[in-house]
Order: sequence, then C-alpha cells, then structure tokens
Amino acid sequence: MESIPWEFWQSVEQFNSGQFYACHDSLEALWIEASEPEKSFYQGVLQIAVALYHLSNRNWRGAVILLGEGSNRLGRYPSTYSGIDVDELLDQSAALLSALQKAGADKITAGNLGEDDALTLPKILLVNESGK
Repeated sequence: MESIPWEFWQSVEQFNSGQFYACHDSLEALWIEASEPEKSFYQGVLQIAVALYHLSNRNWRGAVILLGEGSNRLGRYPSTYSGIDVDELLDQSAALLSALQKAGADKITAGNLGEDDALTLPKILLVNESGK
C-alpha cells in the first residue's frame, strides 16, 4: 500500500466540514494520478462527496445514484483502510441513502424536509476516532 498523501487528509477535512465541491477537486487530482488499490478508494470517497454536493443542491437523483456507487466501490475495502473507518462511512452513507429513498425526490427537491425527516450527513472517521 502506498503512503497516503497529505492532500488526502486535506480532502477528509473538506468532506467533514461540508466543503464537498472542494473535496471533489482535491480527491479528483489524487484519483487521476493514483494506482490501485488507492485509485478506487479515492474514487469511492469522491463519489460520496459528490453525492452530498448534489444533495446540497437538492438533486435527489444525483445524490442517490452517487451514494450507491461510492458505497459499492468502498464496500470492496476492509473495515479500516488507510487510517479511515470504512465501515462507519458505509453505515452512515447507507443510512442517508435509506432516508433519501424514504423521503423521495419530491420532498428533497422542494426542500420540504421537516424536523422528523432531518438528514444526517456522513463523516469520515479516522480509525483512532472511532475507537477501533
């Protein structure tokens, strides 16, 4: 496994602070240059970040598709990978995907989510932060 570049950690900070477009840009630059297995790992995280960007723009379809694609890609990795708690990111992404599917496109695109429907966005946890 290659050592993880500092730009990846910068993208984690961007992801966790809700800067999903900046995270996309940071990860895309890494993804283009990376080789496997890091390439697909970066792509999976990138797809989840883009899903959250779509969600912030009330693009339900884009959010649902990319949450699924990113989760499928990351599902091929071990529980922890490169210091990241992959299982926790996948669990949080699955919960969001389920909530989006339950709410439906109309509620998201119209911005009609009530307090009971509040969506929890995934965070990327480092292995030591998650207690693993």
